[in-house]
Amino acid sequence: MLRFENTIDAKQLNSLALAYIGDSIFEVYVRRYLLESGKVRPNYLHKQSTKYVSAKAQCRFILHFLELKLLSEEEEAVVRRGRNAKSGTVPKNTDVQTYRYGTAFEALIGYLYLMNREERLNELIEVAFSQVEE
Repeated sequence: MLRFENTIDAKQLNSLALAYIGDSIFEVYVRRYLLESGKVRPNYLHKQSTKYVSAKAQCRFILHFLELKLLSEEEEAVVRRGRNAKSGTVPKNTDVQTYRYGTAFEALIGYLYLMNREERLNELIEVAFSQVEE
């Protein structure tokens, strides 16, 4: 992955900015994971990706992390900020609470990415992926 010269202070970014980058980072992880499964038909890939990249799935992931107490205090604070962020948009296919928890998940992913905590990011994504496989 590209390494950028200027560092971004992830602790100072607003939650929706964290979610913005987190959404794209998680999408890359999902796409790579699905391609490595060996099935490369676009329709199959799209159908499978919705099991990971949707507000409902991401809400389940973050609630699972919280239930298992997998997150540090710092990570929980990022999740709370993401959950409480007001995006100004109305979710189409889900309720507001599910949408907010999905945003919280994306904010956490973005935060870990921008903090260069790749190992921790990989750990949590593995837990999320294993939840889909169950």
